Amino acid sequence: MKNKTIGITTTIPYEVLMAAGYNVVDLNNIFITSKDYKKFIDMAERQGFPKSCCAWQKGIFGVCMDKNVSEIVGVTEGDCSNTKALEAILDMKGIKIHSFAFPQSHDICDIKTSIDKFMNIFNVSYSEVEKVRQKVNKIRYLIKCLDELTYTENKVSGFENHLYQVSASDFNSDIYKFEKDMKNKLEEIKKRKPFTQKLRLGFIGVPPMPCDIYDYVEKFNARFVYNEVQREFAFSRAMEAKNIYEQYYDYTYPYDIKFRLSEIKKQIKERKIDALIHYTQAFCHRQIEDIVIKNEINIPILTIEGDKLNFLDARTKIRLEAFLDMLQDLIIMNGKEE
Repeated sequence: MKNKTIGITTTIPYEVLMAAGYNVVDLNNIFITSKDYKKFIDMAERQGFPKSCCAWQKGIFGVCMDKNVSEIVGVTEGDCSNTKALEAILDMKGIKIHSFAFPQSHDICDIKTSIDKFMNIFNVSYSEVEKVRQKVNKIRYLIKCLDELTYTENKVSGFENHLYQVSASDFNSDIYKFEKDMKNKLEEIKKRKPFTQKLRLGFIGVPPMPCDIYDYVEKFNARFVYNEVQREFAFSRAMEAKNIYEQYYDYTYPYDIKFRLSEIKKQIKERKIDALIHYTQAFCHRQIEDIVIKNEINIPILTIEGDKLNFLDARTKIRLEAFLDMLQDLIIMNGKEE
């Protein structure tokens, strides 16, 4: 990797790093898109990572070791509860560590303090960051258009919606190529005929290890028209924010479940979603939030769990099929089916 490359463990104020001249690489994306992704997990477990540790944390560690990453930003508040421990291990391995925190107070003043501190670390000014933010927002707008075409005109598949939004965490490490690719993709999408699946699903929770879930549900007259966390990574509301502080204040993923739920409920109504799939990652503290989610949302929810596999196992496929069959019956009973 180049000297000015920096790895990130999740979405952070990308605009600060770009203003500082860094090439940003989301370590998660390298991990999950690798054909031999399991080797990264194996590397971590050989170093002593327990079996009961999240596969994403192991994957990040393995990527750092395999790709000789020399500098990273870890999010120690508002993301994985194991990141501090991961940072300690990576520091022991000689990797330069920077930390960023999304303050759990969710107070705009605290968020400003955290981002200002982050800007000071990388020696960039507020005006420099805002200049970059305006450039980045033009690309975020393109992703927003793709997301809207997913549920208004039904011309974008659930996987495409997932892929382009989750890629916004680092813009595939080449923001200019990403912008060109997005423009070409939108032109291609606009010429398509709409998808015809009747069941409209929402995907909530962390992005999945088994990405074949998107193609699988389409076999059962269903399609994902909403990817919750991926949409947050893409900052579809960034254009409405007055500044970088408001943008990251409005980012639901790192804050409490009630704040997340308010946006989820809004999207359920706007996208006319019939049911939700709640994906949880094994050994993640966010699994417990499923209790609150099911208590607060009044449409059907199926909770599935992933661990190390990047494809659906047989048990999960059976549960998905049964759930989608049930939804189809409900739609027929309620007269929605044409």
